[in-house]
Amino acid sequence: MLKKIIITLLTGLSGLTVTRAQKPLYMNNRAPLAPLKYLEIPLGNIKPKGWLHQQLSVMKNGATGHLDEYFPKIKDDNGWLGGKGDGWEETPYWLDGALPLAYLLDDQLLKDKVLKYVNWSISTQRKNGFFGPYTKHELEHKTIESCEQGEDWWPRMVMLKVLQQYYTATNDQRVIKFMTNYFRYQFNNLKTCPLVHWNEWSKSRGGDNLMAVYWLYNITGEAFLLELGDIIYTQTTPWTDYLGKRNWVMQAAANQTGDKWMDRHAVNVGMGIKLPAIYYQARKNPLLLNALKTGWNDIMTLHGLPHGMFSGDEDLHGNEPTQGTELCAIVETMFSLEEIIGITGDQTYMDALERMTFNALPTQTTDDYMSRQYFQIANQVQVSRGVYDFSLPFQRGMNNVFGHYAGYTCCTSNMHQGWTKYVEHLWYATPEGGLAALVYGPNTIKAKVGNGQEVSIDEETAYPFGEGINFTLNTSGSVSFPLELRIPAWCKEAIITLNGNKLRTAKGGQIIKIQRKWSNHDKLTLQFPMEVNTSNWARNSRTVERGPLVYALKIEEEWTKKEIKEEGTFYEITPKSDWNYGLPKAFLNNPSQNSEVILKDLTGNFVWNAANSPVEIKTKARKIPNWKLVEGVARQPVTTREGIYQGEVEDRIYDITLIPYGCSRLRIVAFPVVK
Repeated sequence: MLKKIIITLLTGLSGLTVTRAQKPLYMNNRAPLAPLKYLEIPLGNIKPKGWLHQQLSVMKNGATGHLDEYFPKIKDDNGWLGGKGDGWEETPYWLDGALPLAYLLDDQLLKDKVLKYVNWSISTQRKNGFFGPYTKHELEHKTIESCEQGEDWWPRMVMLKVLQQYYTATNDQRVIKFMTNYFRYQFNNLKTCPLVHWNEWSKSRGGDNLMAVYWLYNITGEAFLLELGDIIYTQTTPWTDYLGKRNWVMQAAANQTGDKWMDRHAVNVGMGIKLPAIYYQARKNPLLLNALKTGWNDIMTLHGLPHGMFSGDEDLHGNEPTQGTELCAIVETMFSLEEIIGITGDQTYMDALERMTFNALPTQTTDDYMSRQYFQIANQVQVSRGVYDFSLPFQRGMNNVFGHYAGYTCCTSNMHQGWTKYVEHLWYATPEGGLAALVYGPNTIKAKVGNGQEVSIDEETAYPFGEGINFTLNTSGSVSFPLELRIPAWCKEAIITLNGNKLRTAKGGQIIKIQRKWSNHDKLTLQFPMEVNTSNWARNSRTVERGPLVYALKIEEEWTKKEIKEEGTFYEITPKSDWNYGLPKAFLNNPSQNSEVILKDLTGNFVWNAANSPVEIKTKARKIPNWKLVEGVARQPVTTREGIYQGEVEDRIYDITLIPYGCSRLRIVAFPVVK
C-alpha cells in the first residue's frame, strides 16, 4: 500500500522544539516540512472590488450575514454558544464563510456576530484541551475524564479552520495556546478514540485536521505536532491510495450501492483530494503528488462535467450532464484546490479552480443569496420537486429546488466559504519576497515585498467576462520584487504591457515571472484574447467555451414560489422557451466564424443571472423534436460514433443566445450535434 510505503512515524520527539531559519515576510513551512511554493496572505490584506465586492455585499445582506437570525439550528439555543442546540457542523460551517466575509468587507456588525462564537470556544476550552459544545456527559454536570466522554472530532476540524483565519486577521495569541492545548488532547487520545470512533465523517475528512496541525507547527515548532500529523494521516481514509491506484475512481462510476458510499461521497472526495498534498509537506515523497495528479485527472475524466466540477448527487455519479452536483462539494473542492496550489504550485489546479468558481458556483444560489439548490444539474431545463436519478434521490423530492433548507441543510451553512475563500486566494506571496496573481478578479492587495517594503496593487478587471486585467502599483518609492502571473491554459498567447509599452507575450499554460524595480503608479496590463471554442463531453455532446467561462442556452424562466411545512419556502422554475436544440456540425468546424460575441458593460449592481449577463454569444441551431423530458430531465440524445445525432431534426435554422453558465438557472450546456 502506498500509505504504508511512505509513512514513518516520528517518535521520541515530543519534547523538542525545531528552530526556524531566517523569517520570511509571510509564513512558510518550518523544517523538516517541505517549503511551500506559494505563501498565503493574511485575511484582510486582500479587499474585493467591482463585481466581487458586489457579490460579497449580496452575501452580507443575504444568508451569510443573517443566517443566525432565522436558521433554527444556529439561532435557537446554539451549542457553540453554550446551549443545547446545534453542536455539530452547521454553525462552524457558517462561521467558515461569515468570519472571512466580515474581515474582507471590514464590517463591524458581522465581526461582532462571529466573534461571539470565537470567544466562547476559546474561553470554554476544558482543562484537558477539549473544546466545543458541552457534551451529553457535561450536561449531566460531569467532568470529561476520558475521550469517550467527549464527542465527534469532525465539527472541531471546521472550527479550527475558522480560528486559523481569525488568527491571520487579528494575530490573537489566544488561538495559538488554544490550538496547542487541543492538539495535545488529540495526541493523548487518538489512539484510544481514533478519528472513526464516533462516525466515518471524521475519518473521511482528517485532511482538514492535518492541515491545521501543520499550520500550528509552523508557528510554534513543537515536534509533537509532527507525530500527531502521522497519527492523523494513518487514521484518515486512504485517499492517497484511492487517487493513485485508479481502481477506486472506476468502481465509483459503476457502483451506486450502499457499500462504502462514504468513500464516494462527493463532499468527502472534495475534501480528501488535498490529503496527499498536505502530507507531502512532511514526507516529501513525489508519489504523493503523483497520486493526486492521477486521481484528479481520473475523477474529471470519469465524473467531470462541463462546468468544471465533478458529479456528486451525493456520490460520484459519472459524467452524464443530467447528474447532480452538491453545492457543499463545490465549495470544499475549491478550498482543497486553493490549499493544493500553495503546496504544489501546479497550474493544473489553478485553471481548475477558476473554471468551477466562475461556472459551477454562482448558478446554485439565488440573486439575494437567501436560497440555494442542494443539487444542480448541468443540462437543467426545469427545477422542480421530483425523484431524479441521483444516488440520493428522495429527501421529499426537494434536492433540485431552490430553498432555504431544500435537501440536507449542510449547504445552507456551508455555501458561504466559496466566494470568500476565493477572494482570500486571489494573491499569494512567494518565498523570494514577491507576489503571485494565480487566479483573477477585481481587488486591492496590501502586502510586504522585497526587504519588507509595503506596497498596494489595484487590480481592475471585468474578468472572467472581459479579456483585460490592469494592475496599478502604489508604493512610497522604488522597490524590487518578482511578480508572478498565471497565463491560463485556455489562452493561446497573452500580451503583457507596462506603462503602455509592450513588455512581452507569453503562451498559455505557464506562470511568468517579472523581476524588476517597480515605481509608484506603474501600470501593468494583461490581455488574454478570448476565442469561442468547443469541448467534447459525455455522449459526444459539445460545450461552447470562451475564456474561463462555459456558455449555456439562454432559456426564459418562470419562477413559482411554494411552501410546505417540513421545508418552508422554496422555488420551482419552468421553461417559457424551447430548449431542445442541437448545434450544427458546421458550427464545430469554426466556432468563432459561426458565432457573434456581444459584450455589455459590467454594472455596479451585477448579480449572476440571465438579465445581467455581461456577455452573450449568438449562433444558429436546429431543433430536435423528439428530445423531451424523461423522468424530469433532458437525457442526452443517442449519437453515432462520429458524434452526430441521426434522428429527426427540423429543417429550420433558429437563432439562439448563449450566456455564461453561471448566469443561468435553466440551460443546456452539453449540446447534441446535428448535421
